[in-house]
Amino acid sequence: MLKTTGLHKSYRMGRSLVSVLRGVSFTVDRGEFVVIRGASGSGKSTLLHLLGMLDIPDRGRIEFDGGDLLAAREAERRAYRNVQIGFVFQFYHLLPECNVLENVLMPQMVRHSFLGWRRVRSTVRGEAESIIERVGLAERITHRCNELSGGERQRVAIARALINRPAILLADEPTGNLDAKIGGGILGLLAGLNQGGQTLIMVTHDSAVADHAHRRVHLVDGVLRKSEETDELATPSRIGRREVPL
Repeated sequence: MLKTTGLHKSYRMGRSLVSVLRGVSFTVDRGEFVVIRGASGSGKSTLLHLLGMLDIPDRGRIEFDGGDLLAAREAERRAYRNVQIGFVFQFYHLLPECNVLENVLMPQMVRHSFLGWRRVRSTVRGEAESIIERVGLAERITHRCNELSGGERQRVAIARALINRPAILLADEPTGNLDAKIGGGILGLLAGLNQGGQTLIMVTHDSAVADHAHRRVHLVDGVLRKSEETDELATPSRIGRREVPL
């Protein structure tokens, strides 16, 4: 489904060129839950941004369903970001002037022209309301962000990521800004989505979160390596242990 080959990415900091990724290659199958771990500053978020086409590697290849994303036209990349990928970030990135429903609808509004939006808005609104109910926020649908708790804001962010029915959900430390109890609820929601068939790639420092994944990889010295921990700790309801294709 998603495959990277030899991804390299560097950033210039003053006079220095800092190499973050040094030949990252791995494959994610449809329906998998993959966790990426690594030390702070190891490039985990950078890798997630490349997978979602929020940034472009210096060299390498990223394939989605067999197509080379880096060879695609910019319009095709935008469509990939908007339709095929759902993003969930640690700090939510919600629009404070919008209520819950409006935040969730935003990716659909961006996807359509003005006239196109007028044609589909009634149907899409119904879908958004259904997703908001699914994440447990039906009673908060008209509330603005400053009226929500951290856990509720993250649920809004997840609902927003799901509105376009993405093929892949990319989550960057989605529980990192939450306490253990609330974070556990968010993890349960994401794990439930995966059990329903949603492909999920998550960056996390939390070993308890990683235990729910089908497989775990570590980003070390700019390269993905098989986790030193065994995958036997994964939840029994998940698929069995799998080797990381490197």
